Amino acid sequence: MAESSRTNPQSVERLGYIGLGLMGTPMTRRLLNAGYEVTVWNRSHGKLAPLIEAGAKRAAAPRDVLATAGIVFTCLTDAAAVEEVIFGPEGLAAAPGAGKLVVDFSSIHPDSARDLASRLKAANGAGWIDAPVSGGTKGAEEGTLAIMAGGEADDIERARPYVLAMARRFTHMGPIGAGQTTKLCNQVIVGCAMAVLAEATRLAVNAGIDANRLPEALAGGFADSIPLQIFVPRMVQEIHSPPLGHIATMLKDLDTIADVAQATSTPVPMATLAGQLFRLAKAARGAEADAIEIYKLSAANR
Repeated sequence: MAESSRTNPQSVERLGYIGLGLMGTPMTRRLLNAGYEVTVWNRSHGKLAPLIEAGAKRAAAPRDVLATAGIVFTCLTDAAAVEEVIFGPEGLAAAPGAGKLVVDFSSIHPDSARDLASRLKAANGAGWIDAPVSGGTKGAEEGTLAIMAGGEADDIERARPYVLAMARRFTHMGPIGAGQTTKLCNQVIVGCAMAVLAEATRLAVNAGIDANRLPEALAGGFADSIPLQIFVPRMVQEIHSPPLGHIATMLKDLDTIADVAQATSTPVPMATLAGQLFRLAKAARGAEADAIEIYKLSAANR
């Protein structure tokens, strides 16, 4: 049982989770392993079975998740998917929401987060936290995710013990939309890092040195980083299963960065170039390919 459950059993909330993909499944499993009661729903019903076996409760529709839980977590592909879960037939907005809280782990446009939050509050009174995540599937499995959040301070503290069952860090960045903006800053760094590491790795290979040893050789120096240590071996050894993230997902975020940059008169030349490289990668490798397959763009026979 989670620490908060042991210290004050009366305060433990029933939880819900919607969106059981690469991130949602391991995150939900961590909640279950922490002893929390979790009701789940997913558009693809086949993904429910392992979690039901692990103790999760199945809901027939999104509205039933909110009807059962005090806090509902969502982790979905894009703003259109979030919109459907909230306002579609039998969506969250159709259930009573006063005193309840939706924590959205999806990465969407900050304007979309603010719009969805406002409309849900008007529809049923539910609160909202935008809380995109960083750390990939490995972080989701190990509970080491960094989660950046936008919302009311009281709502953040209410959700904190449950979020920290899934993450190492949960940082309140400001009002609704601030979490999404922080995630865009994260993606500037990650997207550019993938492109730069692909370039450095290809240079090593073409120049005849063992690119597998780059992480070891550069460890502790100014070029060292978590992306260096994780991405480069996967690039060289062509490890793409499970994917760290899809090309389409990274491109979506880079396109959102370009939009917010234009709206705020912010020059983002490096992120813009990374976006074009990922657009090429999408054309060459496919939208659902692992994002680090950007490395293959520079291969002679990609």
